[in-house]
Amino acid sequence: MEDIEDIIIQIFKESSHLKEVFINENLSKIVRIVDVIIRTLQEEKKVLLFGNGGSAADAQHLAAEFINRFIIERPPLPAIALSTDTSVITSIANDYDFSEIFAKQVRAIGQAGDIAWGISTSGSSPNVVKALETAKKMGLSTIAFTGKEGGKMAAIADYSLNVSSGSVPRIQEVHITAGHAICEMVDYKLFKRPGS
Repeated sequence: MEDIEDIIIQIFKESSHLKEVFINENLSKIVRIVDVIIRTLQEEKKVLLFGNGGSAADAQHLAAEFINRFIIERPPLPAIALSTDTSVITSIANDYDFSEIFAKQVRAIGQAGDIAWGISTSGSSPNVVKALETAKKMGLSTIAFTGKEGGKMAAIADYSLNVSSGSVPRIQEVHITAGHAICEMVDYKLFKRPGS
């Protein structure tokens, strides 16, 4: 039986390796995403974030970083996690279908020029895919954080960051690191103060 310490070390090694591979594959894409978020915020538009399960938690986490602050003191930035209002989510799921829970919210509060940022470790969550499709039709910029092969989201989104792995926890670890890097660079470019 493998020693628990060896297993823990392997988890950290896998996470570190995957992050290195990811940044080597996606650095220029991250810079483009930072630029589109900055342009969106400068035009007084907002960022809508959404996902399921751990990805819903990541959406909420990143929305909080924009709204409150990340590292530096600065004005709040407009971001909304679409996974937080249980009354809205359950009413849509009950009256229509679970695949509509984010798309209906995008239709209700999204405007041309906003960003719709979907997060899914499979890249194919039906409700995230449908929300990105809806957003594109409405003239929102679309960002996808995906895993595995990128799924349907990678084909739909204007900007797609894919973690080439089948391990859900490792994908999520890369997603939140990428999200933090984006938040810090948005702050840096908008307010010209490095976070660290």
